[in-house]
Amino acid sequence: MSALFNFQSLLTITLLLICTCAYIRSLTSLLDRNKTGFLGLFWKSARIGERKSQYIAVSCVFMAINILFWS
Repeated sequence: MSALFNFQSLLTITLLLICTCAYIRSLTSLLDRNKTGFLGLFWKSARIGERKSQYIAVSCVFMAINILFWS
């Protein structure tokens, strides 16, 4: 089933995108160049990951537990 039609898969992909973009932005300034257009999505995801890092971390833990034990 496609990740677009399964809500749990969509949440997992969104959390992975946010965490990956925040990690890449912490290592390099690669995402700071393009703040508009399609690549702006990755910059915005990195900003969400930085500003809401506690909530994203808790969400990742709950999603991991959900995938490991209830899927």
